[in-house]
Amino acid sequence: MLYIISTPIGNMGDISPRVIDAINDCSVLFCEDSRRTGSLLKKLEISKKLESYNDYNKISKTKKAIEELKEGNIGLISDCGTPLISDPGYYLTREAIKNDFEVVHVPGVAAFLSALVVSGLPPDKFTFHGFLPKKKGKFEKLIKSLNNDYTHIFYESPHRIIKVINYLKSLIPEWQISISREISKKFEETIRCKVKDIKEKKWKGELVIVLSGKSV
Repeated sequence: MLYIISTPIGNMGDISPRVIDAINDCSVLFCEDSRRTGSLLKKLEISKKLESYNDYNKISKTKKAIEELKEGNIGLISDCGTPLISDPGYYLTREAIKNDFEVVHVPGVAAFLSALVVSGLPPDKFTFHGFLPKKKGKFEKLIKSLNNDYTHIFYESPHRIIKVINYLKSLIPEWQISISREISKKFEETIRCKVKDIKEKKWKGELVIVLSGKSV
């Protein structure tokens, strides 16, 4: 069995007993960063064999994972949040299914869902886009293509957020926006307003942007 294991995005209190059981049931964990996963396992007082897994080594490591699956259960674990959601793992999951291995998700936190439910924006129809394009042309093309009847969710870093906000102000100033940062951590914060009304500030931590063209 391949376990897709979700992990906390900041608060260790979010980890479930089932996550711990799944980790204990695995002979090896395939992870983005062995240091991050090692730190998590240390807090849980669990010792496991770790293998790196990312977009650069996914082909060779997937072959190794398939061989491991022939011997027993393995886990795919992300640095934080849910694997495959703007994280590596799709290729491994697909290949495991092709080879008739059972794939089970052990649910947990996903930052984009947490940001959506606290945004105050319509949650009935939404699209998660992952990270925004870095090139201005592609960025503008994407924003102009957004369906006004849907809520749209993006990840962004604190290093680009000011530039992103300025782009949004020039393209969709009247849209509603919610920006959440440090979700589930000590300094968690959500700002809600129209795009044109976002005030200048120093942004820290990983960010989730939620946009809606609807008047709410």
